[in-house]
Amino acid sequence: MILNVSGRTDIVAFYSEWFLNRYKEGFIDVRNPFNQDLVSRIYFEDVDLIFFCTKNPKPILDNLKIIKKPILFHVTLTPYKEDIEPNVPNKRDLIETIKTLSNIIGKENLTIRYDPVFLSDRYNLEYHKKMFERVCTNLEGYTEKILISFIDDYKNVRNNATSLRIKDFTESDYEEIGRSFSKSAKNHGMIVHTCFEDRDLCEFGFDKGECLSHELAYIMTGKKYKNWTARKEKKCNCVQMVDIGVYNSCKHFCKYCYANYDEKKVIANCKNHNPTSSLLIGELKETDIIKVRKK
Repeated sequence: MILNVSGRTDIVAFYSEWFLNRYKEGFIDVRNPFNQDLVSRIYFEDVDLIFFCTKNPKPILDNLKIIKKPILFHVTLTPYKEDIEPNVPNKRDLIETIKTLSNIIGKENLTIRYDPVFLSDRYNLEYHKKMFERVCTNLEGYTEKILISFIDDYKNVRNNATSLRIKDFTESDYEEIGRSFSKSAKNHGMIVHTCFEDRDLCEFGFDKGECLSHELAYIMTGKKYKNWTARKEKKCNCVQMVDIGVYNSCKHFCKYCYANYDEKKVIANCKNHNPTSSLLIGELKETDIIKVRKK
């Protein structure tokens, strides 16, 4: 079993204490987002690999040594400012944190996500080309892979249309991003790729790859996995993972986020977080149906 920590919220940035408590306790409970009475119990002895996704790995750095499981990190480093990402750490500080993380886990186990890419008057094509080059320059030798994706039409994106002011991509825009990003990555010893994007930009030098490929999962664990069934409609070829997060619980409040769509709910959920609970948000109820999730 592969744990995704997490696509639904930033557990590393805001809930590392809780995660480490669960790891020490030996199990974790995950409430089904579509059936609130159903809880999956996952024992860490059944976990083969932990796949961390975060915008700020700093809170967990000093405790990575206690985790005796294979680890991969995806760290999102985007060029947006406080108008789009109100609570993301200063990018200069984040770059130094990423370097420290790379030295701990090895650059081969770290992917940088320049994700999502969107165009506006403020964040135009020239701005992205400049900032992507800066990311590659600053992280040369600390990662081998950069993953990009383009912004999708999520509910939260529509809610924040006034702040985002998104402009549609033209074919010329895609070509310029493809050629410029490919050149920057190659010049700094990196590979840039997309995962299940309609425009994969392979014709301009991108690689088409997965967030977590079957090949890499096998190298890390010696095991084979099914495709991620939660993404089968998108024709995603990532391996099956179990996300332990909770929607509407990330305090970054990024305007483009797909996992937050109700800020009042986010605030309420955060108040309902107990770092000693087996659940990320709230407590177990007597009426809960707990089912152990096996490999």
